[in-house]
Amino acid sequence: MTAADYRPPRWLRNAHLQSVLGSSPLRRRRAERRLAELGATTTEHLIDGGDGVRLHGLHSVVPGVEPRGLVLLLHGWEGSADSNYMRMTAAQLLGRGFEVFRLNFRDHGNTHHLNEGLFHSNRIGEVLHAACDVARRFPCRPMSVAGYSLGGNFALRLALQAPEAGLALTHAVAVCPVLDPARTMESMEQGLPIYLWYFERKWRDSLARKRELFPTFHDFDDRTLGLRMRPLTQWMVERHTDYGTLDRYFDGYSVAADRLARLQVPVSILMAEDDPVIPVEGFRALTLPANASLEIAPWGGHCGFLESARLDGFAERWIADRLEAVASA
Repeated sequence: MTAADYRPPRWLRNAHLQSVLGSSPLRRRRAERRLAELGATTTEHLIDGGDGVRLHGLHSVVPGVEPRGLVLLLHGWEGSADSNYMRMTAAQLLGRGFEVFRLNFRDHGNTHHLNEGLFHSNRIGEVLHAACDVARRFPCRPMSVAGYSLGGNFALRLALQAPEAGLALTHAVAVCPVLDPARTMESMEQGLPIYLWYFERKWRDSLARKRELFPTFHDFDDRTLGLRMRPLTQWMVERHTDYGTLDRYFDGYSVAADRLARLQVPVSILMAEDDPVIPVEGFRALTLPANASLEIAPWGGHCGFLESARLDGFAERWIADRLEAVASA
C-alpha cells in the first residue's frame, strides 16, 4: 500500500472537509466500536518522564494473542490518547497482532494535574524518557513509534535520539508531521481562520485548567489568555522556557531541511498535498537518508485521509501496513 492507492470519492477530496470530519463525533463513535469489537484489554499507566515528571498512557493488548511488537502512539497538539485517529490506529494495529501504548503528552488528555510546569513542544526529553520506561515495562517485544501532526514531529525526534539513549526502536512512522514550526505558524495565520481559532480555543482552555490547579505558580490573568496564537506563544516561551525568543523556540523542535539526514532508525512519512495546516513544500526540501521514505498523497487534508462515508481512514491502515511489513521482515 502506498499513497498512490489513496483515492477517496470526489466528495471527500476537499481538504477542509477531510480535516473537520476526521475529528467529528461520528468518527469517534466508529473508533469506539472498532476497539470494542476487538475485545482488547486496556489498562492505565503512570509513566516516568524523568526529573519527577509523570505522564499518563493507555496500554492495550488482545488477550490470547502473542504480540508481534509494541507500538507507541503519539497524538497531535491538543489531542489525546483518545483522539479519533489514535483509537482508529490502535484498532488497526491490535487487529494485526500488535500491542499498543497510547501516550498522553503533559497537559493533554485531562492530565494537567500530574505536573506543575506547562507543556511545550521542546519537551522531547521527557517523552524520550517515557518511551524508555514503556519499553522497560513491556520488554522482549520489538518497539516502534507512530505519531500524527506534532506527535509525528515527536516520533521523528525520538528516532533521531533513540540510539544515543539506548532505546531500541525498529521503525518510526509520521503522518503530516510538523517540520518547520515557524512556517506552520505562518500557514495557520494566513490560512482559513477556523484552524487558528480551533487551536487557540483548545490551548486557552488548557491554560485556564492549569491556572485553576496551580494558582500560585500560574498567576496569569485573563488578558494573557485573550492573546492570539503568536503573542501567546511568545509569552509562554519567555516565561516558561529557557529559549528566550520565539525563533529559538521554533528552531528547537524543527526537523526541516537536513535535520533528519543523520537518522539511524528507519522512518516512513505520509503527507497530504492539500494539508491546510502544514505546508507541503517543506517535505520536498527534506534531505533524507536511504532508510527513510516519504509519500505524498494528493488528498487527505490535515491528518484526515478518510476513505468513505464510514469514515475509516487510509492513514491508520498505511501505518499498520508499514509496521506489519517491518515485523514480518
